[in-house]
Amino acid sequence: MRSIQFDSVNYHRSCFFPETVTDAKGKERKRYRYEEMKTPYEKLKSLPKADEYLKPEITFKQLDVQAAKMSDNDAASALNNARKKLFQAISAAMRKRA
Repeated sequence: MRSIQFDSVNYHRSCFFPETVTDAKGKERKRYRYEEMKTPYEKLKSLPKADEYLKPEITFKQLDVQAAKMSDNDAASALNNARKKLFQAISAAMRKRA
């Protein structure tokens, strides 16, 4: 069985998804309600016929296993550590130039 990449889906970082409301004058406004805060993966799963957007060899069961490998807090820590390491590398490269 070949390896499947799941890196393009964000499992842990929550974001707001807007709700479009049209007022009496016909102007559309975006509302960002707390109840609509989800991760992109949760939003994908909530869409009607969401499995149609997946590649044929990928299932939500596989994606759920991938998402469960790390908690939201662990993912945030890993992101912060990677960011810190990146900026340290940039800083070291800048010091070498100077």
